Parts: sequence; C-alpha cells; structure tokens
Amino acid sequence: MGDEERPLRVLVIAASQRRLHSCPGLDSKARALMHRMIGRLPAGWQVDHEDLGNEHGKARIQSCNACVSTSMALCVWPCNCYGPKSETQPDLMWDLDLYGRLARADAWAIVGPVNWYGPSSNLKAMFDRLVCMNGGNPRPDLIDKKDTLKAQALERSPEWQELSRNHLEGRTAAFFSYGDAGANEEVDGVPKKLAHPEWFEAKAQPPEDQAYLGLVWQCRYSGIEVPDALWKHTTFGAGKPYADDQAEDLDGETKGLAQFDAWTDAFVGRVTAKGILPDIEEDERKARTTTNRDKVRS
Repeated sequence: MGDEERPLRVLVIAASQRRLHSCPGLDSKARALMHRMIGRLPAGWQVDHEDLGNEHGKARIQSCNACVSTSMALCVWPCNCYGPKSETQPDLMWDLDLYGRLARADAWAIVGPVNWYGPSSNLKAMFDRLVCMNGGNPRPDLIDKKDTLKAQALERSPEWQELSRNHLEGRTAAFFSYGDAGANEEVDGVPKKLAHPEWFEAKAQPPEDQAYLGLVWQCRYSGIEVPDALWKHTTFGAGKPYADDQAEDLDGETKGLAQFDAWTDAFVGRVTAKGILPDIEEDERKARTTTNRDKVRS
C-alpha cells in the first residue's frame, strides 16, 4: 500500500502506573480517558493504544544508561542497551515494541497524571529511553555494538554528520495531563500535615499545568511538533479524598471531561489537516531491534 492510500495511524498511550492487577487494585483515570478518546477518533483511522501501567509479572521500562553523555554515537537508535524478551534485563519498551509502534504512527496522544509536580515515573522512563530518537546512531555495526572508543572516534568524524538525524522527525505529539490540586490534603495550598508550614511557600510550588513541560520540549527538540493547542491540563478530584477520585467518578467531572473532549477534537483536527507522513514503513523498519534478534519473529 502506497503512502497516499493508507489511513492515518495514531498511537494513544495511558501513562499512569496504576492497573487493576497490581497493588493499586483499580485501573487509572488515564486508562479510562484513553478509551474515551479512542471512541471519539475517526472510524477510518488505524488506532493503536497502550497502557504503561504496572502489572504483576510484567516487565518494566528499564532506565536509560545515559550513553549519550559518553558519546552521541554510543547512543544507538533504536536503543541497543536492552532487547526484547530478555531473561536477565526484561524491558517493556522492547517487549511492547514501542520503538516500532512510535515510528509506525503519524501522531501520538499521551494521557497521564501529574505525580509530584511531574509526569509519572513510567512515562518519564519512556521518554528517557527516547533520547536516541534525537540524533542516535543508526549504525551500531560501526562501533561493534557498544565500543566506547570507537563511538567517540565516530562522533568526531565527518561521517557522523551524515549519520546523526532526528529519527522520528515530522510526527505530531499531544499531551493531556491531569492533577488534583492537592486533593483534600491542603489548606490554602499548604499541606495539612506539616509540622513546620513556614518552610513551605505555597505560591512557589511548580504549577501542575507545567508538569509535562520537559516532555513537550524533548519532542520539539527532536523534530516532533507539539502545538500549544495539543498540550493541555485539567483538574480532577479537587478537595476530595483520593478514594473518591477514581475512574468511576469521572462522570461527575463535567468541566474536566469537556476540556478533555475539546483536546481530543483539536488532535483530530490537527492530524487530519496535516495528513500522513511519507516513508513511514521505512522508519518502522529502522526501528527494529539489533539486540536479541533471534527472539523476535520476522
């Protein structure tokens, strides 16, 4: 199928840690919102989706090893620090083929909570592992997979300027975060349980609506557009106990749901207007693992 014939492809991600079959015992609002969004997307689109939540017996996203700080050429695209179906270092990024699925999509929509003034640890881990999309080395054979000195030499060579590129350039990313404004744990923005409230300057707290700032700018730095209209935040459960701020309580959050639906509609409008990306199959091919290849079906 040629590019002009295929449907638009999008990947929708729920970025909370919570899942039913894990310690929290309930699925997240992010998962409910992910499915709400899918129900509003055009019928002709190819919609992929994934929940990054933790489940018993399921691999987790391994941390980035910061190879890029040694040499940009040591940071391989896609990441070769880990591989699929590893028995020693199981990695959810590879087990879910997230590199390939991100490459396969024209646009991404990411929904998640604010945890301690920032994104969830799972979402942050995913984006840490996407450092390689910004200039990573597509030729690990030139550095014998992970030879530090060869990587540093390659980075200093004229050849490197031809190799290093933004591997997911041109895609669109949309972010919708939600917080609880302190739930029922604060009075005038100050936590109730503090023995020394004078140490806590409420007005100096980082704003919840900026919690995904780093992820937005990582995308933009890597050639992925994030229009301001597709970076939104809302509040659910303000003033309520956490027990009363669950997915089943979302129907009562009419303002927040209206903001979410408006964000979804803006996503549809932008992605439709922009259209499909060319050569996406080639990008997907280049996002295949070079580690543990024998464990992956061709």
